[in-house]
Amino acid sequence: MIISFSFSNKQYISDLSFGLDISIPLISGSNGPKCFHAPSFNIEPVVMGDFIGSTQAGSAVNFKNIFINPHGNGTHTECVGHITSEPFTIHSVLKKFHYISRLITIVPDKISNGDLVINEKSIHHSLQNLTPTETIIIRTMPNETSKKEQDYSGTNPPYFTEGAIKLLNEIGVLHLITDLPSIDKEEDGGILIGHKTFWGLPDRIMSEKTITEMAYIDNVINDGLYLCNFHILSIESDASPSKIVLYRMEITK
Repeated sequence: MIISFSFSNKQYISDLSFGLDISIPLISGSNGPKCFHAPSFNIEPVVMGDFIGSTQAGSAVNFKNIFINPHGNGTHTECVGHITSEPFTIHSVLKKFHYISRLITIVPDKISNGDLVINEKSIHHSLQNLTPTETIIIRTMPNETSKKEQDYSGTNPPYFTEGAIKLLNEIGVLHLITDLPSIDKEEDGGILIGHKTFWGLPDRIMSEKTITEMAYIDNVINDGLYLCNFHILSIESDASPSKIVLYRMEITK
């Protein structure tokens, strides 16, 4: 299926038959991807008396429970309810599912304490002279396939500086997608400056915005503009496991 649409006074087409999935498949019992010492993702059959919900165990059907921590297991999309006492949910917040997005690749900078960060200078350099988009996807380097099974717990992975998040707010980003496990430092004493800045806490909550973490953007996907499609579960929770699919955009006139 070919669709046509306009962006920044130009006409584009996308072929919906060829999506680029940048979410990470979860495998039951695997070590990752996960973070913040969350339990591993797991699928197990329901057991009730003599009944075992697995065809491998002789049942007529597979009837299984899925155990997942959305923030800790794989690709997930979260809303401001992640850090507020107000009951914002991703199902009530995310009502549009297609956005023009821009993918950029950044090498995190090392700061004086040894941490690796994504700062405003790097983002500004990557986006200079480019048309802003409501969704931005940030791939970090190095970008090895080990990201798809990594346990980030206790590793102090790279994170965004407050200035970087302020810049994204200034250029109108509504949806931030990253391959990092969190936009904030793993151990920051609960400050959460990145999340709070992105969502405008405490003075001006911007509840329409979302953050997607632990994506994986394969190196074969070039930086540039894409039509981005969000998939989430219909659950009233602050976060949901998510599937993010990109479609190449071809300019027509």
